[in-house]
Amino acid sequence: MRNTADERIAQLLERYSGKRINLAERLCDGHAPDALAYRLIDADLSATDYTYGDLRLASERFAAALQALGVGPGDRVATLMGKSWEYLVTVMGIWRLGAVHVPLFTAFALPAIALRVLGSATKVVVCDATQQPKLAPGGDIPADPPWRVITTGPASERALNFAALLDAAQPGLAAAVLDEASPIIQIYTSGTTGNPKGVVVPVRALASFQAYAEFGLGLQPDDLYWCAADPGWAYGLYFGLLSTFTTGTPSILLVGGFDAQATARVLVEQGVTNFAAAPTVYRALRSANLDIAPAQLQLRCASSAGEPLTPEVNNWAEQALGVSVHDHYGQTEAGMLVNNHHHPLVKRAIKPGSMGQAMPGWTAAVLHEERDAPLADGELGRIAFDLHASPLAWFEGYAGNPAKSAEKFSADGRWFLTGDTGQMDDEGYLHFSARDDDIIIMAGYRIGPFEIESVMLKHPDVVEAAVIAVPDEVRGEVIEAYAVLREGCTASEDRVKDVQQWVKTHYAAHAYPRQVHFVASLPKTPSGKIQRFELKRMRLQALADAAT
Repeated sequence: MRNTADERIAQLLERYSGKRINLAERLCDGHAPDALAYRLIDADLSATDYTYGDLRLASERFAAALQALGVGPGDRVATLMGKSWEYLVTVMGIWRLGAVHVPLFTAFALPAIALRVLGSATKVVVCDATQQPKLAPGGDIPADPPWRVITTGPASERALNFAALLDAAQPGLAAAVLDEASPIIQIYTSGTTGNPKGVVVPVRALASFQAYAEFGLGLQPDDLYWCAADPGWAYGLYFGLLSTFTTGTPSILLVGGFDAQATARVLVEQGVTNFAAAPTVYRALRSANLDIAPAQLQLRCASSAGEPLTPEVNNWAEQALGVSVHDHYGQTEAGMLVNNHHHPLVKRAIKPGSMGQAMPGWTAAVLHEERDAPLADGELGRIAFDLHASPLAWFEGYAGNPAKSAEKFSADGRWFLTGDTGQMDDEGYLHFSARDDDIIIMAGYRIGPFEIESVMLKHPDVVEAAVIAVPDEVRGEVIEAYAVLREGCTASEDRVKDVQQWVKTHYAAHAYPRQVHFVASLPKTPSGKIQRFELKRMRLQALADAAT
C-alpha cells in the first residue's frame, strides 16, 4: 500500500478504469492458482478448501455452459441459491462471461422473485434444488417464462442440471473484456413507496468496494476472513464475495442459516482473524451466553453494518471476543460510506454511538432539511456526500426509474442524498439519527414497508394496511403491522396468524409482521397518505406505558 490513503484511492481507481478490463483476471485468475479462495464449512462444521485454481477451472466451464445457452456480455443471470461451492462457481462464471449477476434472496416468495427476474429481463435463473418449486409456472411466474432454469437438483422438462452442464463444458473459455461502465450486478433495493428499485453496479464500483475492504475492514493477505452476511443482499455480495475476490483474502462460507453455537465454534476452530456481521449476529451471540473467551480466538478485527450498533454490543464484545466491533454505514447505491476504520492509516478512536468518519474517496456533509446547504457541526440534518469531492461515487440512477433516481441527487447534481438524517461533530464523526423514508432494517435486512403493505392488501380480509418498525433487543428492529379488516370480519388470534402466514408465503419468510394490530381506521394526511410516523409514535408510547 502506498504512503497515503489518497494515493491508494488513486491506484484503485486506475485499476478499475479504462476500456479493456479483464474482470476474471481482477477477481480470480490474477491470484495464485494454489491460493485458498474459500473454505466452505458444512452443516456438520466439516471444512472443504477450494483454491483460485479450482475456481478458475470450474467457472470457465460454467461460463462456457452459459454461452452455449445464448448468454453473452450484458445479459442478466439470476441466482436463487444459498451459500455453496456451486454458488461461487456460478457468480464467477457470470462475470467471466461479462454477464450481469441478479441476486435473489432465498427467503423471497414468488412475487418478489418474479418482480426481479422480469424487471431485469433475466435470461437464465440458477437455483438450488430446494428453491426450484418457486420457479414453477403459475401466479406470478408466466406459463412460458423468458428465462432458462439451471438447478442443482435433477434435470427435468423445465430445468437443466448444474453438474451435467459443468461436466459437458470445456475449460479455457477466454474471459470477456469489459470497460469501466460495463454492468456486473443488478440488485434491487427497497423503498417506502413503489416497487423495489434496480441498482446497476458497474465495473468501476469495484474501486470503492476494494477501498472498503482495505480501509474499512482492514483486510490483510494473511487474514482468514468471514463475512456472515447473506450474498443475496448488498453487504454480503459486495463485501463478502467481492472483498474476498478483489483482495485475494482467504475467506469462509458457512453453509446454511445462522446459529449462535455454530458461529462461535467456527470462529474458534477455524481461527478466523477478521469477522464482519450485522449487529443482530453479535446480539444473538451475546444473548446465547456462549462459553468462549478471547484466549480461544484469533480475532484481529470485528466489523458491523446494516443498522446502527448499540453500545452494549461493544461492552460485551471487548470481554467475550477481545476486540471492539467497528460500526460501518453504507447503502446499496454506493457501497460503504462511513466507517470506524480498521486500517492504521485512517483508524481513529471509537466514539460510542458514532458510525465513524467518511471513507477515503468520499466527502460527507450534513445538509439543511429544506435546502442543499451544509449545516454547522452538531446540527441535525440530511446526510449527504459531495459528488464533486467523492471520486469513488458510481451510482447514476435506478434502472428505468428516472423519478426515483432524481430523489437521490440534489437539483444541481452536486450532492448524493442518502435519505438518512444525522449530525457530524467537529472531529468529523457522523452520528446516525433516523431514516427519512421509513425503511425498516431488521437483522441487517433492508425492508420497504410498501412491499409488505402491498402483499397484505391482497389478503381477502384486509382493506387497509400500514407497517412500522419497533425496536427489538436482538434484531435491532422488528416489523409490526396495522390492518383494517373488511366489513363483517372480526379480529382474532387465528386471523393474526393467517395474515402473518400470508406475508411469509407471498413476500418473504423473514419479513412477516411479528405483531398485527387490527384497527378501525389508520391515521392519514388530508390527501389520504397513511401517517406511519403517527402509528409508530402511538406504538412506542404504548410499549413505554406497558414497561412502567
